[in-house]
Amino acid sequence: MFDIQEELKKMPDKPGVYIMKDENGSIIYVGKAVILKNRVRQYFQASAVHPPKVQAMVARIKEFEYIVTDSELEALILECNLIKNHRPKFNILLKDDKNYPYIKISMNEAYPKILMTRRVENDGAKYFGPYSNVYVVKETIGLLRKIFPIKTCKRILPRDLGKYRPCLNYDIYQCLGPCSGKVDKEEYRALMKDVCLFLDGKHENIAKKFEEQMLAASENLDYEKAAALRNKLNSLKQISEKQKVLSTAMLDQDVIGLARDATDTCIQVFFIRSGKLIGREHFIFEGVGESETEELLSAFIMQFYDSAAYIPGEIIVQEQAGELEVLESWLSMKRQGKARITVPKKGGKRHLAEMVSRNAAIALEQFREKLSREGTALREGLQGLAGITGLEKIPGRIEAYDISNTGSSEMVASMVVFEDGLSARKEYRRFKIKTIDRQNDYASMQETIYRRFKRAEKEAEQAADPAYANGAASGDGSSLRAKFSRLPDLILLDGGLGHVNAVCQVLDELNIRIPACGMVKDDNHRTRGIVLPGKETDITKNLPVLRLVTAIQDEAHRFALDYNKKLREKRYTVSVLDEIEGIGTKRKKALLKHFGSAAAVRKAGVDDLLAVEGINKTAAEKVYQYFNGERLV
Repeated sequence: MFDIQEELKKMPDKPGVYIMKDENGSIIYVGKAVILKNRVRQYFQASAVHPPKVQAMVARIKEFEYIVTDSELEALILECNLIKNHRPKFNILLKDDKNYPYIKISMNEAYPKILMTRRVENDGAKYFGPYSNVYVVKETIGLLRKIFPIKTCKRILPRDLGKYRPCLNYDIYQCLGPCSGKVDKEEYRALMKDVCLFLDGKHENIAKKFEEQMLAASENLDYEKAAALRNKLNSLKQISEKQKVLSTAMLDQDVIGLARDATDTCIQVFFIRSGKLIGREHFIFEGVGESETEELLSAFIMQFYDSAAYIPGEIIVQEQAGELEVLESWLSMKRQGKARITVPKKGGKRHLAEMVSRNAAIALEQFREKLSREGTALREGLQGLAGITGLEKIPGRIEAYDISNTGSSEMVASMVVFEDGLSARKEYRRFKIKTIDRQNDYASMQETIYRRFKRAEKEAEQAADPAYANGAASGDGSSLRAKFSRLPDLILLDGGLGHVNAVCQVLDELNIRIPACGMVKDDNHRTRGIVLPGKETDITKNLPVLRLVTAIQDEAHRFALDYNKKLREKRYTVSVLDEIEGIGTKRKKALLKHFGSAAAVRKAGVDDLLAVEGINKTAAEKVYQYFNGERLV
């Protein structure tokens, strides 16, 4: 039995991280302290006056643990890693940064490419972002291809070097033609470095280079090329003119401002490069009305810059962030150069921060308007689903499962995740069924659920290992990469009572108390109801619940079907049937679909082969003769 008061007496007076857990052992809060003993005791003092959110957290704390570190900076690094891994309920959380897209210039390759990615890696490539949505990234990449003569085809270099003639883009000066050897590697890399400068907002050198190339083309009487360069130069100048000059000091700065209401906060960031505003993004923190501004800013800076593609030399904030000095040390360490956080009281920097704050207020108002248009139905759907399934609160995390197969082959399962009613694609998982050799949805669902929760159990055991905490603290990459540790509040299954009973049997064996229910459809394959053991609820008249469950069921089905299709296409791509004369792609697919495998085709007689759609007598005899070595008369 964990005795909180007794454990408080053992707390050391050293820096470190403390981890609060509820009655289920789930981590609900992670914090750091200069002196662990003093900080943790504050939560449990009878005379302490805490905000309602902290009171709610303290009421749920059944045990805690702590990790001693050598410094406050090391504690911050460890806290950051633990929050990222566990995303505790009572911490202030930036929506997972992996959701935000980046532009990647693969300068680590001989012939760099421009890509969109959601993951920043230490691989030698250049990253720009994050951007607020995919549309902005695609628009930016389209603009880059309009201004710079970069490769847009799918040819892989240097593997395909010189194998093809240059395409039309080369003839109209929209591509340098690296695939055909029209430009050497170093010249093409120099072009991609210009692309990086453009994304950094440093347009002057690029404009000067375009102008020199335009004049050279004109002097060589290549007027078509000169005209193309002139158009690119005009486009570049128009972009530069649109970018507002915010600083005559020509510095790289990020400016952070925020706006708050009773429940939510919007934090806006302006990205200034060489004195010009090149972009901005805003982030919404929901349900943080009771949190202190210092705590909010500190949490934002820590989580945002933990994976930011670039950290400037100066970050201007509207108000004081908590633990300023340790944050500056941490930013400088990540930047590998001096980084400072400035809280201006007057002057130009103060005006900048106030301008960003005003824009944050506008974004927060737009967010409220969006909630009023869309959020009510979603909340009603979650509330209704909670009532139907017997949950005491709205499910924060819902996992839904579906099975897909092609006869006895390509048997797969999908796990899709909805958080607060919205799909969380980074949490999706897929399974290839291993223990079942024939179509059996119940057994396949049981295997999937068993593997999912046994993996969660294993990750929990690894996370409790002291080596895991030491690895997280040292930053040596030895910390556990959790994929299944976050458990759902509700399990939804594509299927009826049989699926529910099968899954409940597995959950009981694993001693897991999470409600599981089925999503059933009518004869027209439309979502009809929710099934629990001994009970089915018709949801066709409850539109908010129906819309929510339909979206979840359709997504689970889509994800399972996509995986099944991928495996099926892989199987169809290469086959021994390719070697048989007269058996093309269509006939091969028809044979494999009908028999399930090439091995089954090998055993088939001529009459069996003739039963396959698209297989005539000549084709059937050729297939039979190929496998049996007999000439039919």
